[in-house]
Amino acid sequence: MSTCTSASRHLDEPLAGTAATARTWLLLEQPGPWGVQALTSSHLDPLLGDALEAAAEGTGVRVALIRRPGRHADCREVRERQVYVAHTVPGNVWLHSATTSTPERLLDLDFTALGKGEHGTFEAVLDGGPHTGAPLALVCTNGKRDRCCALLGRPLAAELAASGVQGTWEVTHLGGHRFSPTLLVLPFGYVYGRAEAHHVKEVLQGVREGRVVIEGCRGSSAWERPGQAAELAVRTATGEEAADVLTVVGTSGTGPSREVTVAHLDGRLWNVTVVQGTARPPRPESCGSPLGAPARMDVVAVRELSPAASAG
Repeated sequence: MSTCTSASRHLDEPLAGTAATARTWLLLEQPGPWGVQALTSSHLDPLLGDALEAAAEGTGVRVALIRRPGRHADCREVRERQVYVAHTVPGNVWLHSATTSTPERLLDLDFTALGKGEHGTFEAVLDGGPHTGAPLALVCTNGKRDRCCALLGRPLAAELAASGVQGTWEVTHLGGHRFSPTLLVLPFGYVYGRAEAHHVKEVLQGVREGRVVIEGCRGSSAWERPGQAAELAVRTATGEEAADVLTVVGTSGTGPSREVTVAHLDGRLWNVTVVQGTARPPRPESCGSPLGAPARMDVVAVRELSPAASAG
């Protein structure tokens, strides 16, 4: 049976520039089954889920549910929930954690501040602090959104957990079902597609060493999609692996073509031309959906700017 994932693989659809966009991720543990819109169709109070979505809208914060890998008993009572919040913009990358028995307290957070990278509200409301454990490997497993996420994502999450990979969680939705298994790695916020366990372990080792693994990377959630593609193109062109040194500082242009400026911590600048097109031939963006032409980001030029040019 053909799936959206098999079609994407067969057509060799590029991964770069397809990641979800979020400067800050807020993750709340919610065991049990998840529906299509998990925040409002799980055992989490749907009024709370709806309020969290509303509070996060327009702030740069994305809220998602997480659960531990394995079989998911239909258990409605949860005493303690793990909560994480991570900011992914280079120069201010952090990951904080807390536990709570009253998830309603998340509504007391200042979402605008979180979106700007200010973590004080998390510490004050939830008595949270810097996460000192392993980096987080969040595998999308929400089969109600797309069956590929369950068929491919759940075995990956289970394999990682069984092999002792600390920080492995299932997560509700990362976008791009056709790239399953999809993976978000925090704190740096890079998203990966078509992930396999051995590759995920390499990615996580890179995170521990402050490096970005380019293979299979869809982009950093800190940037809009043209910026994701541009940053990865600069890494490919220069061989730069350090995670916290490249920033998308500007995007200009109208129509399908964008000029993206990427800055290095050492002062270097690049101009990257990214053209947004449509993937051909048509393919399903999700299992069961009609054939479509999803957007793709093609980098057509990477040019390092001279000091004089950048000053001008």
